[in-house]
Amino acid sequence: MKTGKAADAAIRTTSRFGGKGFGPRGYGRRGAVALAMGGVLLLTAACNDDKASSDSAGGGSSAAATAGAGADGSAAPGGAPATPKTSAAVLAVEPKDGAQDVAPNNALQVAVSNGKLTTVEVTDKNGKPVEGAITPDGTGWKPAAGLVVGMAYKVNAQAKDAEGLVAASTTSFTTLTPEKKVSTNDNIRDGATYGVGMIVSVEFTRDIKNKDAVAKAITFETNNGTEVKGHWFGDRRLDFRPAEYWKPGTKATIKYRLKSVEVSPGIYGDVDKDEPFTIGRSMISTADAKTHRMTVERDGRSTTVPVTLGADATPSWSGTMVIMSKEKVTRMNSQTVGLGGEYDIQDVPHAMRLTTSGTFVHGNYWASPFGKTNASHGCVSMADEKGGSDSSVAGKFFNDSMVGDVVKIVNSKEKTVSPSNGLGGWNVAWANW
Repeated sequence: MKTGKAADAAIRTTSRFGGKGFGPRGYGRRGAVALAMGGVLLLTAACNDDKASSDSAGGGSSAAATAGAGADGSAAPGGAPATPKTSAAVLAVEPKDGAQDVAPNNALQVAVSNGKLTTVEVTDKNGKPVEGAITPDGTGWKPAAGLVVGMAYKVNAQAKDAEGLVAASTTSFTTLTPEKKVSTNDNIRDGATYGVGMIVSVEFTRDIKNKDAVAKAITFETNNGTEVKGHWFGDRRLDFRPAEYWKPGTKATIKYRLKSVEVSPGIYGDVDKDEPFTIGRSMISTADAKTHRMTVERDGRSTTVPVTLGADATPSWSGTMVIMSKEKVTRMNSQTVGLGGEYDIQDVPHAMRLTTSGTFVHGNYWASPFGKTNASHGCVSMADEKGGSDSSVAGKFFNDSMVGDVVKIVNSKEKTVSPSNGLGGWNVAWANW
């Protein structure tokens, strides 16, 4: 599938985990790679994957969303225009995406050239906003006060140029940890609701040597006796899940008791707290690369929708994946995944990340291969409209989905996704977990 080379809105997503295949095809064949292009921070999140780096078992890395169009500027299949306008506004966000050990004071700032800021939202991992203000001339933003140490933050910024075209950036970073302590961050928000496939992923800012002691200091309490176990990926990531998908309606609480634990020689944990969350309804989707259709099972009801998956040269990962994050619109750029200038779509609608290396389920308005052929760079895409329509196939799926929902890919020529690539832990047998 050839795709249009650019689009006239830009929003880019960056997650602690990242993923494979978006837009025409997912993240990068060269891994989750951060790239600054035209002053706008871009990260790997396209529909192409780095098979080598994502197969490793070391923790998740930050990655963004990118997707594509033909390098020669030709129209995409289905007659979509090949040369949509690109915003002249150039966003600059500091710290850089994925930065670690960031100073809590004077390091965070957002600026724009050739345009004016319209929105800047900074939140910590629990969704707590950081207060700040856009400057009177509309070209800058700074927080009103210092940040919390050892905390993960997300920055969403948008700007418009003189013609009203939107540029956007989504980045994340973690503030520094005081010496002799390790900071602990996970992917759970207090009191939030998740799908039945949710895997709790805990990341540490230092290497953990006393892994058994740390695993014992993180426990789960549930209202129905569900057993939850942890599995290490490298020295800084510990994922937790049950033997089978969570039962709908499960109420769980993560209990961290790490402050008195020596996690490595001379280094102690930083947190003693309880973190409650709930499991919602069941929704499990199976995308078939052979039939070009996806079956969606929700609380016992089944529907089927036409989709397109990875083309023969860029097949989709096989196996079980979990929706890690949702962005109503995001940016996909081939240069962030090692494909040169093949595509740059700044407004990919209804994007849901499945892997760190770049796989997404998303809307597609620039082509129409759905139900007919596999034409993406690894993503699962569905029919949508420019700007994203709630009544489209992709829009309805997006609105029905939540973080933690299961998406399986079957009959693909590609191997099974690595369990450390996003929330891929369901591909590990319970006996080995």
